[in-house]
Amino acid sequence: MSDVPEDANAGCPGTGSAGAGKASGCAGCPNQGACATGQGPPPDADVPKIQDRFSRIKHKILILSGKGGVGKSTLTSNLARALASDPSKQVAILDVDICGPSQPRMMGVEDEEVHNSADGWTPVGIQPNLTLMSIAFLLGDKNDAVIWRGARKNGMIKQFLKDVDWGEVDYLLIDTPPGTSDEHISLVQFLLQAGTLDGALIVSTPQEVSLLDVRKEVSFCIKTKVPILGVVENMARFVCPNCAHTTLLFPTSTGGAEKMCQDSNLELLAQLPLEPALAKALDNGEDFFETNPDSTLAKSFMDLAEKVKAKLK
Repeated sequence: MSDVPEDANAGCPGTGSAGAGKASGCAGCPNQGACATGQGPPPDADVPKIQDRFSRIKHKILILSGKGGVGKSTLTSNLARALASDPSKQVAILDVDICGPSQPRMMGVEDEEVHNSADGWTPVGIQPNLTLMSIAFLLGDKNDAVIWRGARKNGMIKQFLKDVDWGEVDYLLIDTPPGTSDEHISLVQFLLQAGTLDGALIVSTPQEVSLLDVRKEVSFCIKTKVPILGVVENMARFVCPNCAHTTLLFPTSTGGAEKMCQDSNLELLAQLPLEPALAKALDNGEDFFETNPDSTLAKSFMDLAEKVKAKLK
């Protein structure tokens, strides 16, 4: 995907292919003439800027899922807090869910503002070693709908990548929308061109309706050459808030994420339970690890953080 220009048509065969500028998918593309001559479009002038920004970030992780509602944002926020439990590590979240940003609410900073300086946008601080950047901070009204076509979304993502002054960061978690569309293509293209992507965590729930779309996300990663660090099955079971008894919440008619991982030669990193206390904490912008430090789910997130760190060594 790194040889597909940002403004290319959906059917772009790639600038390095034999059909560049000649394939049916090239019709009407602004790069068609340049590609047909074998020269291809000029390099993106912003890629060096992205490289410079990301040179101070050690590890960059995409949080992906082809399905909406499986808990990508929940995983991102709590994995970030788990990683930030080590005060020697700097952790950051980039929320690129342009149409449905939820990280500011979950992290309790919904009313904060982003400050712009000569060094770029300054992300919002959550705790001394945890920061967040989201389009939600740039909206006049949190209830405003973001009604943007692909080109504007791509421009916003590029601006996040090249203009946010992250500083020194050990782990950057990138919370993405569901699917394999414009945001994902642009994000992966920019990061791979800048040479700065460790891999992706793929989130699913146990039922086949979710796994159908998650398999498409696995295919997306393979086709775009994004390493898959592992799979997390969210809401694997329900934990009763009164007696702590666990119950299977969703049917695993096809074997759940465990069977999918076996079939795809992927590692199942965690099977996270569903605890109502987490939903309450996120709605209130509270730190779940402070309000429920001994819960099964808090311990599961900490175990997942250790596995992620081991993967990145």
